[in-house]
Amino acid sequence: MNKLRLGSEYIPLAAEEDMSRSRVVVPFSKVAWCTVSLPFVAFIFCVAWSVLYNFEHSTSTHCQVYNFLPSVSAAIGHYRPQRDVWKTAIALQAIVRIIVFMIYYRYYREHVYKWAQYLSNIALVMYAIENTSLVTLSFWSSDENYTFHKMSFITFLITSFIHMFLTYYIMRSCRTVTREWFDVASLTWKRRLMLLNVISILVACYFFYRHNKYCEPLVYSMFALSEYGVVLSNMGYHLTAALDFATTRLMISRNGLRVI
Repeated sequence: MNKLRLGSEYIPLAAEEDMSRSRVVVPFSKVAWCTVSLPFVAFIFCVAWSVLYNFEHSTSTHCQVYNFLPSVSAAIGHYRPQRDVWKTAIALQAIVRIIVFMIYYRYYREHVYKWAQYLSNIALVMYAIENTSLVTLSFWSSDENYTFHKMSFITFLITSFIHMFLTYYIMRSCRTVTREWFDVASLTWKRRLMLLNVISILVACYFFYRHNKYCEPLVYSMFALSEYGVVLSNMGYHLTAALDFATTRLMISRNGLRVI
C-alpha cells in the first residue's frame, strides 16, 4: 500500500485523499461578493417590483404630487413579495457577516499597532451594531412600528459612518504590515464610497426637508434616489473587504471553519 510519511508516522495515501475530499477551500473574496450580492439583488428586485406592480401606492405621499420612485422603506417593507425577499436576504447576509466580523477581529489583533487597538475595538462594535440595526429596521417596517423603525434607521446611519471612518483610518495609518496593491485599491474605494455615502445622506436630508416644506412634484423621488445612494455606497464599502483579505481563504472541513 502506498504511504505518506508525516513525522515519525506513516499515513496511507488513501487516508490523505479522504481528508482532502472532506474539506472545501473558498477564497474570502468570493464570500464577500456573495454576502454583498444578497442585499444588492434583493434591493434592485424590491425597487423594480414596487415600480412595476405597486407604483401608485409606493410613490404616493401626503403631498399628492407626482413622483416616480418609491422610498427605501416603501420598497422593502410595505408590500409582498418585496418584504419577504428583503428579509430573507438580510437574514442570510447577517449570518455570513459574523464570519467577516471574526476575520476583521483576528486581523486587527495581529496587524494593528497596540496603541490603536482601542480604535479597532470601537470599529468592531460599530460594525456589530450597524448590522444589528439593519436587521431590526428590515424586520420591523415603518408600517408595523414607525418609532422603532426610525430609531433603527438612525442608528444604522450613525454606526455605519463611524465604522466606515474608523476602518479607513485603521487600514491607512495603524497597520504594522506593508501595503500591497490590493490594500491601495481598497483604501481608494473606501475613501470614494465613504464620501459618496456622506453626500447622499446630506442630499437626502435636503430633499426630505424640501418635500415636506413645499410639496413639489418629483422632489420625493429625488429624496428616494439619494436614499439609494446611501444604501448602495454602504454595500460597496462592505465589498472592499474582498480587497482587504484578497489572499485569505476559508477552509470548511469536518472540524469546522478555519481561516487560512
